[in-house]
Amino acid sequence: MAIDTQPGHRLDKRPGGNRPPQMASRFLKENGALGALIAMVVLLAFMSGDFLTTQNLLNVGVQAAVTAILAFGVTFAIVSGGIDLSVGSVAAFSGIMLGWLGTQGVPIWLAFVLAIATGTACGLVNGLLISYGKLPPFIATLAMLSAARGLALVLSDGTPITLPESVSWIGETIGDWLPVPVIVMIVMCVITALVLIKTYSGRAMYAIGGNEEAAHLSGIRVRRQKLVIYALVGAFAAVAGIVLASRLASAQPQAADGYELDAIAAVVIGGASLAGGVGKASGTLVGALILAVLRNGLNLLDVSAFWQQVVIGAVIALAVLLDTLRRRA
Repeated sequence: MAIDTQPGHRLDKRPGGNRPPQMASRFLKENGALGALIAMVVLLAFMSGDFLTTQNLLNVGVQAAVTAILAFGVTFAIVSGGIDLSVGSVAAFSGIMLGWLGTQGVPIWLAFVLAIATGTACGLVNGLLISYGKLPPFIATLAMLSAARGLALVLSDGTPITLPESVSWIGETIGDWLPVPVIVMIVMCVITALVLIKTYSGRAMYAIGGNEEAAHLSGIRVRRQKLVIYALVGAFAAVAGIVLASRLASAQPQAADGYELDAIAAVVIGGASLAGGVGKASGTLVGALILAVLRNGLNLLDVSAFWQQVVIGAVIALAVLLDTLRRRA
């Protein structure tokens, strides 16, 4: 939410002030992740004839869906200057809750509501520990990472729970070309954008991430807003857990293990700053798609799974390095 006070950026009436090269340069600077995604797609299309097939592109969308939904929630935390390491475990716990309720004869609509409420409650606990317990977000959410995973194991007795057909349809495809997980991903992206742009809490996230003390002095109830932020993160994690369980047709206590790292990586690759105050829904979506395209492309090129981890780690390190250089500039 920083205000650009450079005269040349406000209302440049000089000849050539809005020349196409300058506009293109500014677009690439503000949308570097999108440019990287386009370049990656073009490169993989030349390297593999199977990449641009309809079925493969749908697979990429489905693969990106869970990570993107988790990342949308994490965007709220990172924009506000925090972080959430527990989203993968909360997703698994919420999925287990859905599966367990479904096998107990609970109406399916109520099972969905209670599963999302489970994730929201986990987020509220994180918010309480951070806002009122004064724990660093890293420590509070690390504790929840362990606790939520443990609760998932306890509730499921360590075994997968088969979902009824009334639930598993979320992981399927409408017709032959429209996967439901992709629809859910797009809906959650729109919700994220609306929260960040159109709501008081969204504006408060940017203010808190930019300068928490200044936000407090300006009248923002920082502690209350942090409760809202982490509750939203938990709710989004629950939705991701439901989608993942539906794709697998079973709720698994060890599901989404390590997904929190992919979610954080997607947010950073998408242009958000780990220092807070910067980030947007569209950037996070592009970041998640970059990870999915990268994994899919490496699989098509028969690159070893071990080397895939090396490549993805290098991409994440490069994204953080570029973020650091951008903030210095």
